[in-house]
Amino acid sequence: MDRMLRVNELLKRELGTILARRVCGDVDCLVTVTGIETSPDLHNATVYVSVYGSPEQRTMVRNLLKRLRKDIQHDIAQHVRLKYTPVLKFMLDDSQEQADRVMKILDELGMDESNNAAK
Repeated sequence: MDRMLRVNELLKRELGTILARRVCGDVDCLVTVTGIETSPDLHNATVYVSVYGSPEQRTMVRNLLKRLRKDIQHDIAQHVRLKYTPVLKFMLDDSQEQADRVMKILDELGMDESNNAAK
C-alpha cells in the first residue's frame, strides 16, 4: 500500500474521532471526514468534511473548525506518530448533498431505479 494512502487513512480515522468529540457535541448535526489529501512532505493536509444539517449548521461547523484548527492539530500530534504534523485546512464537501439533490430530481421525474430496471 502506498505510503501517502496509509498516512491519509490514519489521519482520516484519527480526525473522525477528534471531530466526533470536539465538534459534534457543540453542533447538533452529523460531521464526517470524507477525504484527506496530504502533501508528500507532510507539511500540509486538506481535510474534506461533510456536514449533514442545515445551512446554518454548516456555517457553524466551518467557523468552529477554523477556530479549533490548532487544537485539532495538537490532538493529531499527540495521537499520530509522523515526522511532521501537517497544517490542516478544512474544506466543506458538498458532494453528498449534490447527489441527494440529483436523486430527488430523478424521483420527481419518475426515474427511480425500479423504472430503469424494468426497461
